[in-house]
Amino acid sequence: MSTIKINDKVFNISITHEMIQEGVKRVADEINKDYKGRKPLLLGVLNGSFMFTADLMKNLDIECEISFVKFSSYEGTDTTGNVRQLIGLTESIKGRDIIIVEDIVDTGLTMQKILDILTVDEPQSIAIASLILKPARLKVPVYVKYSVFNIPDRFIVGYGLDYDGLGRNLPNIYEVVE
Repeated sequence: MSTIKINDKVFNISITHEMIQEGVKRVADEINKDYKGRKPLLLGVLNGSFMFTADLMKNLDIECEISFVKFSSYEGTDTTGNVRQLIGLTESIKGRDIIIVEDIVDTGLTMQKILDILTVDEPQSIAIASLILKPARLKVPVYVKYSVFNIPDRFIVGYGLDYDGLGRNLPNIYEVVE
């Protein structure tokens, strides 16, 4: 399907499943190289990163562990700017290498909140792996070491990303038609 409709919005295909898998493999290769001989904890940010986290982990050759946290700052197609922690981390991260796995870094507000919370627990290192980065939308400076795609300021759905809870199951990424 090159065009889909979710609720009141129409979306066109923007990034194919094949392009996504190639990008995930590229990022996994970088992480495999950077973390060789180490055992990082992948920290997937729910709900949106679940597909990316799973595919990324399948492509890692290094020893690693996984856990999940859930934060939210979106309503509809806009970020509220109010970040709420919904599900927290239960593992000790003191002295650990952490790779935060996020679906999208948009304003950076959610990521900054996650970094603030994790830094208190004194991890060895923290890196960010994001499927999507929107540099033009950043409101706070965050360093995304592993970005699969940098895109302009467009609303997207699919491959874990949603519009009012729908569209996460789509294998491609679709961009809203204005």
